[in-house]
Amino acid sequence: MNDVLVLNFTYEALNITSFQRAVKLLFSGKAEIVHRRDEILKSTSYEMRLPSIIRMLYYIKRPMQKVALTKKNVLLRDDYTCQYCNLKGERMMTVDHVLPRSKGGPSTWENLVCACMRCNNRKNNRTPEHANMRLKRKPKAPKYIPWIRVKRNTLPGEWHQFLFLYNVSIEDKIEV
Repeated sequence: MNDVLVLNFTYEALNITSFQRAVKLLFSGKAEIVHRRDEILKSTSYEMRLPSIIRMLYYIKRPMQKVALTKKNVLLRDDYTCQYCNLKGERMMTVDHVLPRSKGGPSTWENLVCACMRCNNRKNNRTPEHANMRLKRKPKAPKYIPWIRVKRNTLPGEWHQFLFLYNVSIEDKIEV
């Protein structure tokens, strides 16, 4: 894996970049190495251990971005857990309108929840109250959804301490 974790000046994760881009940032004096891999890059005149984590030497300001309202983001917000029966699983989940669209329910963060197929079919075209079902939690707009994408089961161990913000519970991802 030749990916390199890029940290902001304040040690918060910014993104993941290629080894080549990381080396350019290092040699241009814009970044420093925080952690090295065991592999060595050799040329005729230079030798260095490959970087695993680099840190920018100046602060990069990122504007606060709103989270797009998409099916995937609703499922991520609810941690792929049915908001009616607490069943968890990526494959069998759908998005349910708490107040059905046919009854004027909007497609908003506050009206969409993750639901398993069974509960979604049971609720049908009714409100949770009419279907005698209870929401586990009131849906709210998320503060953020982690945007750093790491391929499943490929996260280098040394990255964990800098990606701790992305391991928070689902309650911490939602505005209070």
